[in-house]
Amino acid sequence: LTPNPCISCNRTVRWGFLLDPALSSGADFLATGHYARLDRDSGSCLQLLRGVDRAKDQSYVLHVLNQTQLNHTLFPVGEYTKQQVRQMASSYHLPVAEKPDSQDLCFIATGDDYRNFLAKRAPGALTPGHIVDLQGNILGEHPGLAFFTIGQRKGLRISSPSPLYVLGKDEAHNALIVGSHDQSGRHQFIARQVNWVAGEPPGDTFSALVKIRYKADDVPAKVVVIDGDAIRVELTVPALDITPGQAAVLY
Repeated sequence: LTPNPCISCNRTVRWGFLLDPALSSGADFLATGHYARLDRDSGSCLQLLRGVDRAKDQSYVLHVLNQTQLNHTLFPVGEYTKQQVRQMASSYHLPVAEKPDSQDLCFIATGDDYRNFLAKRAPGALTPGHIVDLQGNILGEHPGLAFFTIGQRKGLRISSPSPLYVLGKDEAHNALIVGSHDQSGRHQFIARQVNWVAGEPPGDTFSALVKIRYKADDVPAKVVVIDGDAIRVELTVPALDITPGQAAVLY
């Protein structure tokens, strides 16, 4: 799987280990620096909205929150662009005004990366194996399945007349499956552990925009509710990197 650590952190750390003691201590709200907004519909249900700065919008990693949590949440920078926030920080002479944007996992020490983190914490996940095509032909070797994700193109180190992409992982044989761009698209997928921010879906079947990665473009889709825990998402155009473990977020 390719999980998103920010989503797990928001679910268990920020809106768990941080919010719960804050409320127990008499606080009313938890304020965070996420670029997202909140609004109420006509029925007083809180809606989670994208931040004004679409390039920095973080609503994707907040989709796991519920009405109780959002009623005790403030997103003070969601109405501003990142540049406006930097300008305000500069006017207050804050030393972080020119701090570079964070680009990696925040819990990994500066100067390190996720590869070294995995090597130290989960060495068993880094067993070398074969890189194969859909027919099972061996094309090369990989250093460990954990280093790769669906849709990945870089880092394969395979000589090929056309670009190759990661299509899947065969864990039983520790094989990384690759193929061409044309072989990588899919029109539908199943998503589980669904969280409805409003508490319930808008209907048994409805249209929505879906993001399958934090930086992915929106894709129009038809959403079919299978049960309280799962949905089937039918995309209008095929997506190249539908990845088990990632989050599909509906707008």
